[in-house]
Amino acid sequence: MTHLRKLMLEELQRLNYSEETIRSYIHAVEDFSRRFNCSPDRLGPRHIREYQVELFHIRKLSSSTVAIRLAALRFFYTKTLKKGWSIADTPYPKKDHRLPAILSQEEVAQLIDAASTLFHRTVLMTLYATGARNAELTRLKFSDVDSKRMVIHIQGGKGRKDRDVMLSPKLLEELREHWQRLRRKPRVWLFPGNHDHCADHPIDTKTVWHSCQQAAQRAGLQKSVHPHTLRHCFATHLLEDGADLRTIQILLGHNDLKETARYLHLSQRHLHAAASPLDSLLLKGASPQEE
Repeated sequence: MTHLRKLMLEELQRLNYSEETIRSYIHAVEDFSRRFNCSPDRLGPRHIREYQVELFHIRKLSSSTVAIRLAALRFFYTKTLKKGWSIADTPYPKKDHRLPAILSQEEVAQLIDAASTLFHRTVLMTLYATGARNAELTRLKFSDVDSKRMVIHIQGGKGRKDRDVMLSPKLLEELREHWQRLRRKPRVWLFPGNHDHCADHPIDTKTVWHSCQQAAQRAGLQKSVHPHTLRHCFATHLLEDGADLRTIQILLGHNDLKETARYLHLSQRHLHAAASPLDSLLLKGASPQEE
């Protein structure tokens, strides 16, 4: 571990950043340094601007991903190196306002049924049943499953916030079967790591990602599917079934109701609440020019 990496890591830990943020920030600074084959403390605004252009136009990363990389570099320069940072010289990119791909309930069923193993099937079911983020799912413990109150405790979510979500009776049955299937009964983690799922540490987020990708391919789904897709499906399908936005906001752990309101643009119930004005027009048959 280099001296600079150690200093940055200690500062991130001192300020109580989450493990996920620490990993992404350290990775971002290391990637920046490798790009110019130079220690990051010897690089400046010009290099940051070149790096930002490359992330967008060569690597084709999203604006949110680029913003995280810039936030990491800003932390490194202001907190680790104690240097100034000019927003004017290195502005954050404008956010994309793209609507996520949503699977129908039939497609979600196809995805879950196409899981490569029973372990991965349970992972996919849990993602969809709880709306948990990828990192939140990997940190779930058996003690978080409260069958008496029929809730699952999600601890240390985004922003280090805890929340409860509903425990589906169907998911509870699946989790009990999942526990029986594990060769070595885990003491802590709901989804233990390693190939045989007998480790004393949880699975990583890449395992969850690949389980989604492989199941989508096996199911023949043409849409882009990743763990967050099932979180979007969870929220959208709840809205279509009549749940109110405030309830969905609490279940998702959103700070702002505006974040949750995006699902109004995805809900078929709301999209079909009004008829297209085309349907009220009294049109004649095909025009003579087309006959």
